[in-house]
Amino acid sequence: MNARHTLESLWRQAALPEEALAFAQLAGADPVLPSSFAVGAAAQSTIAAAALAACELGHQRGVPRQQVAVDMAHAALECTGWFSLDGRVPDLWDAFSGLYRCADGHVRIHANFKHHREGALQLLGLDAATATRADAEQALLNWRAIDFETAAAERGLVATALRRFADWDATPQGQAIASQPLFTIERIGEAAPRTLPPLREDQRPLSGLRVLDLTRILAGPVGGRALAAHGADVLLTNSPNLPNIEAIAETSRGKLSAHVDLQGDAGRTTLRGLVAEAHVFSQGYRPGGLATLGFGPAELAVLRPGIVYVSLTAYGTQGPWAGRRGFDSLVQTAMGFNHAEGEAAGDGKPRPMPMQILDEATGYLMAFGAATALRRQQREGGSWHVQVSLAQTGQWLRGLGRIEGGLAAAKPDIAPLLETSASGFGALRSVRHSALLARTPAGWPRPSMPPGSHAAAWP
Repeated sequence: MNARHTLESLWRQAALPEEALAFAQLAGADPVLPSSFAVGAAAQSTIAAAALAACELGHQRGVPRQQVAVDMAHAALECTGWFSLDGRVPDLWDAFSGLYRCADGHVRIHANFKHHREGALQLLGLDAATATRADAEQALLNWRAIDFETAAAERGLVATALRRFADWDATPQGQAIASQPLFTIERIGEAAPRTLPPLREDQRPLSGLRVLDLTRILAGPVGGRALAAHGADVLLTNSPNLPNIEAIAETSRGKLSAHVDLQGDAGRTTLRGLVAEAHVFSQGYRPGGLATLGFGPAELAVLRPGIVYVSLTAYGTQGPWAGRRGFDSLVQTAMGFNHAEGEAAGDGKPRPMPMQILDEATGYLMAFGAATALRRQQREGGSWHVQVSLAQTGQWLRGLGRIEGGLAAAKPDIAPLLETSASGFGALRSVRHSALLARTPAGWPRPSMPPGSHAAAWP
């Protein structure tokens, strides 16, 4: 399936107007990065879908449609998430993160956060203060891969066994994911269509819309950044008690960034006040996590009738892994992608895809779903719930087919696509947005700022 067909399939699944597809221009073909999977088509189609849906909401608000052009190589390079700060390219992986050999296979450990790293080392019987990578490698040789995966999950850690596609398909979780669509957009409450601010033809299509972004790692922040690129006021609300990764500098472009502590009454009161004026509420907590604090989809449909609630999970909401923590690299490993790339290379050495494409594509699907649901809210009223997961995106990516000889592709030069902007993290060099809108260019006039830089209030 090529990128054009992929975009058309996404568009039709969302029941959006067929005539709008004539305004999408897609250039390029896989392979654009070294992979046996259609990572270029996945990047290009989801970025185009998010941009085109934003424009379609703009059309619903009374302005003409406009052309959206996306080049595949540009889209794929944007999805590598490359950036530098003051000339330094951050190392985004902890020394203990990565693939390890076990007694009967491999496991991948995600150790970028201190508590996950220390927990994994403790599980291995190692002292986190003195252990080396070599110590962890030796200790894991005494474990069966599935046993370590299970023990880690029971402790709330993040590690997965390396599987083949057939192994994953045979698991209850693999079967649960295979039975679900790529995304769902569900009406969850009654409300009249909400009056949106007037839109001029020279304004970006999401101008005047307010988005609460309660996400932290990659997919969710990418989704919020995409909405900001098309004009939404995106307020990133981080907990002051939780760590972040350095990629927050790149994914916070165009956003306001505030601290809100939901563990206290004052923070929950603040968030309720923000929700009262929000159009979109985007969150990446584990299923049920926010409902216990009064901010689940059902609660918000009552608190703010007409809300569009977007939920991101690692492994979906069905199956025995529904409550498990997960990151792109782990989902790739668990589902079979790492093994399949090694098999395609001919050396059998497991390897990741060339970017965190499950995170990136899922983020753009969040933006696509949000714009689609906002359009439905305008036409039909109601409150809406958009649901996506990294694993469902992985299942979809498998369905796009394999690229013969794709691993031999040379990575294009990224330099012509870079722009430099001031930020609260330093001079930020990063990739320009790959969705080119004919009338209202996408962009991020608000500089990326560290969490807590702004008040928890709408502009």
